[in-house]
Amino acid sequence: MSAANRLSPAQFAGGVCTVAAREVGAAFDGAIAYVYVIAFVVLSNSIFMNDFFLSGRAEMRGFFEAMPLLLAFFLPAVTMRLLAEERRQRTLEMLLTLPIVPLQAVLGKYVAALALLLLFMAGSLPVVVMLCVLGHPDPGLIASGYLGLFLLGAMFLAFGLFLSSLSQDQIVAFVTSTLAGFALVLCGHERVASVLDGLFPSLALGSFLRENVSVLPPYGEFVRGIVRLSAASYFALVSGVFLWATALVLERNRS
Repeated sequence: MSAANRLSPAQFAGGVCTVAAREVGAAFDGAIAYVYVIAFVVLSNSIFMNDFFLSGRAEMRGFFEAMPLLLAFFLPAVTMRLLAEERRQRTLEMLLTLPIVPLQAVLGKYVAALALLLLFMAGSLPVVVMLCVLGHPDPGLIASGYLGLFLLGAMFLAFGLFLSSLSQDQIVAFVTSTLAGFALVLCGHERVASVLDGLFPSLALGSFLRENVSVLPPYGEFVRGIVRLSAASYFALVSGVFLWATALVLERNRS
């Protein structure tokens, strides 16, 4: 990790961009990235259309509220191969022998994953266009929803990348990341919190998890159009911790 301090900002950024370009190219060389993007866009837009025809309102709140569970399933499919598959194919050692430090490798892979996340989100932009044609949606509410969606996705990607670094099997990385993502989302639902509170009344476990662990309360603020520094800092801080932990894992493997 200390080697990163000896690199100039330009050298550090250059290494990150090299790894990111390598990962994006590898994803689109095969059909995997296209399958992910098409499947996500079809499912997410179908969710919106169902909610739109049921409610008849020109808004995207229902769409954004459904996205956490969808991201918890799709984003582990993006991160599962980034390190676990490289470890299985023994290409991770070759990557770490390049003139880059582990933090550059981690951030490069993370930037590539973020590019796919942005592609996922871009697939829903026709929905925004349709709403503007059919009605008068609140642009601020839509913008804050997309910001929350990006921050949530970025956190899931950092978490998935960390779990991928601990495994030699991408299926194991996918399953553990998905289960952890579902847990972070579901423990924020009121019904789940109520059940857990009923099972452990003296601990108020459900309320504790909902208020202090789940991603739904800070994400819900963005969906409601409330952009707070505390909510944004939560996602940024958690993402940063997992990226730092992933770099530590690679540093240990390198030594």
